[in-house]
Amino acid sequence: MTAQIKLERVAHIAKLTMSNPPANTWTLDSLKQLKELVNELSHDRTIYALVLTGEGEKFFSAGADLKTFASGDKAIAADMAFAFGEAFEALSAFDGVSIAAINGYAMGGGLEVALACDIRIAEQQVQMALPEASVGLLPCAGGTQNLTALVGEGWAKRMILCGERATAQVAERIGLVEEMVDTGQALTTAMELAQRVAAQSPKAISACKTLIQNRRSQNHDAGLVLERELFLQLFNTQDQAEGVNAFLQKRKPNWTNS
Repeated sequence: MTAQIKLERVAHIAKLTMSNPPANTWTLDSLKQLKELVNELSHDRTIYALVLTGEGEKFFSAGADLKTFASGDKAIAADMAFAFGEAFEALSAFDGVSIAAINGYAMGGGLEVALACDIRIAEQQVQMALPEASVGLLPCAGGTQNLTALVGEGWAKRMILCGERATAQVAERIGLVEEMVDTGQALTTAMELAQRVAAQSPKAISACKTLIQNRRSQNHDAGLVLERELFLQLFNTQDQAEGVNAFLQKRKPNWTNS
């Protein structure tokens, strides 16, 4: 089986490249590979950040190949829906920081995988869409939930219900992506941002990410309680003592993710 997700480790960063030409579409195999890789990287104490990009210059990812659903077979549809959910939910739960370097068209499941990342960097020529309703389907890999959480109901409805594409310029304005960069610069920018993540305590980053994403399902007061709990839990880690003492001693900390 040919790997459709390529992994490269660069110091404390894992670079994942979707590689299924010509449009980097998702298959059962590639979704399973993504889930396995992300789970493996989450348990790798040397990896603090993950950068996801697409191979080639035109597509980040065009999502699922519609030929998969042409027969109308519900069993096939169920297999794909669960595979999408498990893969992208694993990505969302990645223990470190995930950054999508959107270097081309991000359509359907191609946008949904970017939505599952913590941060999105898009090149200026990029267009993004969730066009599933135009072919009698719906975004089933977190698209309806994650897009709404990022941009609000209005823009989520424009993109999903009206089939509107978002240019990189619009995406940056509405908060769908955190930064727009020149053509060819998404991966470089994402890697530079990942290097900044790697300079922080991985234990603290993991706790902070849990707290930020807690807002999706818990209320404000519950978040405040959890915030204090996780703060105190950091005092069970070696990195807490290392970070404070490194600051006081005016040196760079030596993180061990322990």
